[in-house]
Amino acid sequence: MSQSTQWKIPVLIVLLASSNLSAGEDFWSRSAIFGESGESEREMETDRDSFTPATTTVPGQMTMIESAWSFVDNPIVPDTNSFPELLVRHGVTDWLEARFVINYEVGGAGSSVTGGANSDLDFGEEDAGEIERETSISYGLKAALTQQDEWIPESAFIFQASTPISGPETATSFVSTYVFGWRLANDWLWDSSIRYGYGSAEGDHFNQWAPSTVLKIPFAERWNVHAEYFGIFSEGKEEETVRHFASPGIHCLVTENLEVGIRVGWGLNRQSADFFSNIGFGWQF
Repeated sequence: MSQSTQWKIPVLIVLLASSNLSAGEDFWSRSAIFGESGESEREMETDRDSFTPATTTVPGQMTMIESAWSFVDNPIVPDTNSFPELLVRHGVTDWLEARFVINYEVGGAGSSVTGGANSDLDFGEEDAGEIERETSISYGLKAALTQQDEWIPESAFIFQASTPISGPETATSFVSTYVFGWRLANDWLWDSSIRYGYGSAEGDHFNQWAPSTVLKIPFAERWNVHAEYFGIFSEGKEEETVRHFASPGIHCLVTENLEVGIRVGWGLNRQSADFFSNIGFGWQF
């Protein structure tokens, strides 16, 4: 199987999930999946809780602060630490939020596992083997697109730019993310996303893709666990990047407006990091 075909398979799974669900009505009846209206009020959700961002936006005139630390065990180059992954989200209206991110990374490669579209996609080469340090700021918008209505998913769109303010890179990059999902009748959440960016390295221009899907399952009043797949792929690069990850996690809603959580993950192929961990919190006020 070619690398091009390899990354297109999970992309198709994510993008076609909504259209293919209706064909499964004989197996999954609507009454078994959704409540009467197919709608339910969600508790506070951070974007950092998983690689797949939330489909919700911060309510109008409210602010959410998210922060985390990621550790990435790289297979060849020195390990990477990424912090504080500080994301400030402010609700401009009930359907539109402004976003600002500041982050610092140190290690042999950039962190490609940061959740919630907090950073640009990392497609750096891993042959230098030397420690690099980079500080960057990101800024953008997140807009709610649709609300769940039976088979129509809840969805949102994120557009974000990232500008390095220290380190070897100088160019501003742009990343867009479409996320959609459903709340099932048993309160499980199934969200998926596709992230796209356009990259360049030493005159080599290429597309960057990151599909993901996550299933979040409550198991106590304020706790839930999740299982997630995400991939990171390049298209049109001289030496293509293909990375696959599997990632479980757990989070707790300590109060109505305070969430803490941890997730870990493992690379599923040779180009991926061997292991990563991410721990952080979100506070809404």
